[in-house]
Amino acid sequence: MSVRRFFRSLREFLRDAVPSLGRWMLAQAQDSLLVGAMWLVGLLVIGVPLAPLWALLAALFQFIPHFGTILALPGPALAAAAGQGLAGMGYVFILYAGIVVIDGLVLQPLLMKRTARVPLWASIVVPLVLGVLFNVWGVLLAPPLLAVFYGWRERRRVRGAGG
Repeated sequence: MSVRRFFRSLREFLRDAVPSLGRWMLAQAQDSLLVGAMWLVGLLVIGVPLAPLWALLAALFQFIPHFGTILALPGPALAAAAGQGLAGMGYVFILYAGIVVIDGLVLQPLLMKRTARVPLWASIVVPLVLGVLFNVWGVLLAPPLLAVFYGWRERRRVRGAGG
């Protein structure tokens, strides 16, 4: 393969990948806002001190695929324990479990399907498979890789049908 052909292929790939990554970032931003809102409502109901701060941090951490929700847990759990004891901490763990289930099984797959055009089954199965094959890196890179792959596939399909 000549250097010119390589750069032409790279330029074509990037032309397809950049919009796909943009759609993935949009889906992540929407997911982060929804997760932050769930944390805020839940923490206010529980009565956790500094609830808006913990909800904001949870929304920001959500940009880290699959691990952001874990990073959002210690702050509110410790704040609840300090203010309400072990019962408050237990309520925060229950809230966390609910948010993780809603986000992982409902929000992320639906947002990825709608915004990044990733099928529901792929957004659930591919991170698991890549996690087994490549450990943490597979899990972290699965969502953007899926967005790029399905964006590229869609552009190829449209190009093929159009000409």
